[in-house]
Amino acid sequence: MQTFLEEIFRPFHRPEQRRWAQVYLRGLIHVSGRKTPRSMARSEQLPPKAAQGLHQFISASPWDWEAVRRRLALRAAASAAPYAWTVTELLIPKRGEHSVGVHPCLDTATGRTVNCQRAVGLFLVTDAQCFPVDWSLVLDGSWGWDPERRLRARIPDEETARPAGACVLDYVTRVAAQPGLPRVPWVLDLTRSEDASGILVGLARHRVDIVCEVDPGQIVLAGHRAPTVTTIGKLMEEHNTRQPYAMVRQTTDGRSRTVPLYTYAGTARLPRRSTGGDGGGRGYRLLELLDPDGRQPARYWITTLADRCAERILTLMRSRTAVRATLTALQKRYGVLDFEGRSFPGWHRHMTMTAAAYVYQHLHGHVTPAQATAPATAPALAGAVG
Repeated sequence: MQTFLEEIFRPFHRPEQRRWAQVYLRGLIHVSGRKTPRSMARSEQLPPKAAQGLHQFISASPWDWEAVRRRLALRAAASAAPYAWTVTELLIPKRGEHSVGVHPCLDTATGRTVNCQRAVGLFLVTDAQCFPVDWSLVLDGSWGWDPERRLRARIPDEETARPAGACVLDYVTRVAAQPGLPRVPWVLDLTRSEDASGILVGLARHRVDIVCEVDPGQIVLAGHRAPTVTTIGKLMEEHNTRQPYAMVRQTTDGRSRTVPLYTYAGTARLPRRSTGGDGGGRGYRLLELLDPDGRQPARYWITTLADRCAERILTLMRSRTAVRATLTALQKRYGVLDFEGRSFPGWHRHMTMTAAAYVYQHLHGHVTPAQATAPATAPALAGAVG
């Protein structure tokens, strides 16, 4: 752990910051139940005043969480063969209205409105693990403009109210600007996004490869000489324009089953947007995945990987399963829901430490498959990027 601390927390300027980081990291890993400064101090058998020291380390100590996250991302990328970036939402239920960023939010998965913080996490998927490496907090309502609330929560001036999709494009920009991070495809679920087309256009501007699940109503342009505006769902209903693939999957009981997968025979494009963005110059491959039992509706993807085989693209699609398992572990074992403070810097430092604890434990600790995928007991809600 000492070697890990020296590498990841090298931006710390004071030795006591690294000492508190070690205590906090150990607490996130070893304390059962809620991961609070008090429970961590009690578990480590520290003096009663240590709880206040841990609280100060998170809420008041002036350390740069972004620098720590950059080092975490580099460490995760160097651990194994990375093959995808992915982003997902986490809704953190809260009581009251004083925790930074808390607001009523519709959980698109359940249709319920919950009082919560809305977080967006960046994950790097490798051939062995899925690592959390960055977090954003979506500010909505008065958190974007109320000077009194912003001052109390110590929200920086540059942090403004914006949709969750903007966090995705911020992540793409940061990854592109950081030497040493892998240039691998971005695998996203945009099926419940508030502005899927806007995110797709933003990704096109950055010229990154993508594998994005989209709603069947996603608008695309089909054809070359006289492009037709249509939707991906309608386009894939035209049987003469799609090519079948027989995908074979292994079931949990060891049997094989065939999964129907279709690809659009031509190349689709995105329509030009009135905002001046141009997504229309890039060609995309469209895929439709059918439920073998016919009980669930078809699922649709849009990808830039025209030269990849269908099996490879399906592997990228499955990275969403990996991030769901990681999110569950972060909720159950690493305290991602347990920050009790109310400040913007405190929230970001706590989330940084949960990511560091996860990365350390999965690189240097002993995590069983059952521990990694055990269901969360806290009432957190995960969803698509929206």
